Amino acid sequence: MAALALLCAAAALGPGLAAARYRPDWASLDARPLPAWFDRAKVGVFVHWGVFSVPAWGSEWFWWHWQGQHDAAYERFVRRRFPPGTTYAAFAPQFTAHDFQPRQWAQLFQRAGARYVVLTTKHHEGFTNWGSPVSWNWNSVDTGPHRDLVGELGEALRESNLRYGLYHSLMEWFNPLYLADKQSGFKTQSFVLKKTMPELYDLVLKYKPDLIWSDGDWEAPDSYWNSTSFLAWLYNDSPVKDTVVVNDRWGRGCSCHHGGFYNCADKYRPGTLPDHKWEMCSSLDKLSWGYRSNMSLAEVMDEMSMIEELVQTVSLGGNYLLNVGPTKEGVIAPIFQERLLALGRWLDTNGEAIYESQPWRVQMENTTDTVWYTSKGPVVFAIFLLWPRDGDLHLSSPIPSPGTRVTLLGYGGTLKWQKSPGKGMLITLPYMLPSPLPPQSGWAVKLEGVK
Repeated sequence: MAALALLCAAAALGPGLAAARYRPDWASLDARPLPAWFDRAKVGVFVHWGVFSVPAWGSEWFWWHWQGQHDAAYERFVRRRFPPGTTYAAFAPQFTAHDFQPRQWAQLFQRAGARYVVLTTKHHEGFTNWGSPVSWNWNSVDTGPHRDLVGELGEALRESNLRYGLYHSLMEWFNPLYLADKQSGFKTQSFVLKKTMPELYDLVLKYKPDLIWSDGDWEAPDSYWNSTSFLAWLYNDSPVKDTVVVNDRWGRGCSCHHGGFYNCADKYRPGTLPDHKWEMCSSLDKLSWGYRSNMSLAEVMDEMSMIEELVQTVSLGGNYLLNVGPTKEGVIAPIFQERLLALGRWLDTNGEAIYESQPWRVQMENTTDTVWYTSKGPVVFAIFLLWPRDGDLHLSSPIPSPGTRVTLLGYGGTLKWQKSPGKGMLITLPYMLPSPLPPQSGWAVKLEGVK
């Protein structure tokens, strides 16, 4: 009877309060199941946008290289391009976002095949892309665009049924409160209590994100950042407690060990199948995450490289987060748009092998790194990055049966196949007309009735 009374009491409290609560320690927080939407999504777009988009040179670390490291190339660039005595703060009014059309961005990202989008709400420069109550006059409402960029993009993305992620840097290079805490060996927490945590709570309560992409954690331990207390609140009591996903950058030593999904490092590529959900973040500009006005075509990732990264990442159980850096006016460069739309066209044909897929028992062919596998239940997909010269695709890993059925995504009808003399199967691909141009990158065969 006592047990029944407890059950009734728990039911009366409602599902949220009746559920077990997470403690502010890693053992408890790491045990939280990752909300299923993230693994199903597979593809996201990253957006690096801020005051660093004004000098638009070098990288989004412009301020640090210029006035933190006193890099001669950056000092020379400022002398040549800007008036004497120019400060980094003077760039903010030029961050106008005049041409920012959030609905156009959302439509572009949707056509690119993205299922979620992550925007920099605040990079290490400390400038916030919303009206942060603790970033007076160093935010996009008080200066520059005079707009709530975080809010406007979020509204447009949700109209397009895309999930919304917020990138947030825990640290700020030149914030006096942070520098004082650093001077104390991080024994004081003025910056965390007055700046970082108030902003994180404000972002969650105001914009209800689906994902928090933390960064800027590496100089101090998670105990300085109060990371576990924030995450316990996020998972227990926040308005997004049941759906929010976080990454692993919550303090020195956390990366690849604690949090929700793992980033491990920028452009991380594991050699084998990890035992934990992960994400690869990559950038269309191979040299920077923020926009560079002097970027050349050779420095932009080509379509084949983009699709290779996506396929290899998903085969190994990861998500693929592809970055663009808009201009200070809010324009996504046409070359970036072209690449995103090419990715979207590829996914229109081959998305069945990507979205909501799982790693198969074999991730890639032993004989080549140009054939990768994914699966959905009993169905296996073999994604091959190069079209075989003789038109025959040899797969050594699948074990066919008399009832095996093979189709090529985007092509009508079934394909002929036969057992290979050794092991596996030989698939006869459709005839492709000779062309002086290189063919598209990546095709997927769907295998039903194989082991």
